[in-house]
Amino acid sequence: MSGVIKIEILETVDELRQLLQSTATKEVKERVQALYWLKSGQVQTTKAIANLIGKHRVTVSRWLSSYKVQGINALLTKGKSSGRKNKLNPLVEASLRRELIDEQGFSSYKEVQTWLRVVHDVEMSYTGVHQLVRYRLKAKLKVPRPVHIKQEAGIVEDFKKN
Repeated sequence: MSGVIKIEILETVDELRQLLQSTATKEVKERVQALYWLKSGQVQTTKAIANLIGKHRVTVSRWLSSYKVQGINALLTKGKSSGRKNKLNPLVEASLRRELIDEQGFSSYKEVQTWLRVVHDVEMSYTGVHQLVRYRLKAKLKVPRPVHIKQEAGIVEDFKKN
């Protein structure tokens, strides 16, 4: 029969039941549940397990393959994805943070992008620079509002005093 799993599960049904009760995370519990169903004979195919758990059959097959090779410990440990590496090293990020604090600072994100390219030889997209400055560094580019041509110089200060 196609899809029938040929795997030898070393743990007993009672051991798997105890593991199910003692696991805290949902991800690990699903993996142990798949082994428990196989060992108790409730299901025979990866497709049936996938339908019961709500995962793709390839995911269940990957779990069982890791169990075959590494044992129960492979299913009990949830690996952490390393993710994509940061484009900026901490020194460049600290330098940018100092520049953002400076009174002169930057007037646009395009200016920040150019500064990174010229000073630190780092190519970043406009969107990447915006997200870095605005959300990760929690900085805002301070740009003064335009002043009307006819406005007199001392009017604003007099208004603020009163």
